[in-house]
Amino acid sequence: MRNRRHTLLWMKDLLEHMSQCHDQLQWASDGQTESFLTESLLGDLVECQKLCATLREHPDRSRSSRQPVLS
Repeated sequence: MRNRRHTLLWMKDLLEHMSQCHDQLQWASDGQTESFLTESLLGDLVECQKLCATLREHPDRSRSSRQPVLS
């Protein structure tokens, strides 16, 4: 579970960074800044894709073994 938690926290940080880059990109007025921000976004997307693949390859087995709680 610790590895899954770490992966999800890392993904959250990446998504927050992407949101900040997106906000900055809306106000960017020169080509160099736009290029830097889009490259940063693309790098973050690649990292998010890797994290998603990691989660897909190693699902949290403890969740699948839990029985639903009826109330």
